[in-house]
Amino acid sequence: MPETAIIIPHYNDVARLRRCLEALMENDLTGCEVLVVDNGSTQSLAEVEAAFPAVRFVTETERGAAAARNRGVAETTAPRLMFLDADCVPAPDWMAVGRRVAGKADLVGGRVEVFDETPPPRSGAEAFEAVFAFDFRHYIEEQGFSGTGNLITRRAVFEDVGPFRGGVSEDRDWSFRATGKGYRLAYEDGLRVGHPSRQDWPALRAKWRRITQEMFGQTGGGPGARLKWALKGLMMPLSILAHLPRIMKNRALSGSSDRWRATATLIRLRLLRMVWMLRQAMGLPI
Repeated sequence: MPETAIIIPHYNDVARLRRCLEALMENDLTGCEVLVVDNGSTQSLAEVEAAFPAVRFVTETERGAAAARNRGVAETTAPRLMFLDADCVPAPDWMAVGRRVAGKADLVGGRVEVFDETPPPRSGAEAFEAVFAFDFRHYIEEQGFSGTGNLITRRAVFEDVGPFRGGVSEDRDWSFRATGKGYRLAYEDGLRVGHPSRQDWPALRAKWRRITQEMFGQTGGGPGARLKWALKGLMMPLSILAHLPRIMKNRALSGSSDRWRATATLIRLRLLRMVWMLRQAMGLPI
């Protein structure tokens, strides 16, 4: 029986999946089982399956990463579970670090380093993501949840907490349910994966529209929750001023043009999120 199952949900992103698996194969996978759970992609996986015969490919017809991850867990009996996203690029020592830190806590989330897939200059979306995307240390240590693109847990924990739930922000939801049961969550900076930045405004807008919908779904939607959501939305313009210093001090940005693009995108996105949140509070679609 494998000691560790690495579970990778996938949908119509074959080139990035291949890149993910190529990087994963540079790791020492002794005692590991790698499962790719495809969500019924229209793109053919035949070439990828042929290139990685040691990887198990299964299909989950229920749409959504939550269902794919749950299927991956059901397909293995490994006592340790490691979750990785198909568009992530694990470091060469990802598995070695994972083995070393797995006992650090009941849930261990790692670092996600953003990289660009396009040549310079950066777009506004890419500059914004370089500063604000995938800050797992902040998510874990300040907000109390870990993303599932770089997460370790135990099967016993997963079975006690229950499966990921679709229709909400499944990583936040599952982390909060786990910590609510008393399980401990920790951040490990050495557990590293890379993730591509969103390349343009439509991609960034789609990401934050989905996140806003998922976060509103977790409020319960009652009158009191709607009022709190509206007040939180009205605070969005103030968050622009609060986050400007992060742009000005961030070393990932290469110069003033990157900072101006990131600032413009921050303003545009936060104002749009204010409008979305007020519409949600009034029961209107976004």
